[in-house]
Amino acid sequence: MVPNLTLCLLVGVLFAAGVYLLLARSIVRALIGLLLLGNGANILFLVASGPAGRAPIVGASPVSDMSDPLPQAMVLTAIVITLGTTAFLLALAHRSWQLSDHDVQEDDPEDTRITQKAESNDLTDSDYEREPDEPPDFSEFAGVGEGERR
Repeated sequence: MVPNLTLCLLVGVLFAAGVYLLLARSIVRALIGLLLLGNGANILFLVASGPAGRAPIVGASPVSDMSDPLPQAMVLTAIVITLGTTAFLLALAHRSWQLSDHDVQEDDPEDTRITQKAESNDLTDSDYEREPDEPPDFSEFAGVGEGERR
């Protein structure tokens, strides 16, 4: 089996554009990226399934001429999953638009605070000060959870 080069290139372009848009901060761009990824995956399923064949009905055609129905079922399932995810992201975009008149997601203040604490951490009083061959000291945790055991 030799796959169609045009369809293979189309899958690559759809995946690349989908990943690029999915990494955007805008929910609508991420939604378009997700749709492109879903369509690229569907085309990839159909390219990988092999050449088109006759309908997979026993007795209607020889078994060697029948197409495999499994990739078609997988594509239908992927379409349904993409539809549900699209509806969810549209609801998120609509709610974001209602609350802030734009759909760009800003940094969460709590995430910013945690990042600043992690960047300023000098690792004092941590396990990194011990020698590599020395076992860690868990004495501060002695007795924690003792009441939960029976």
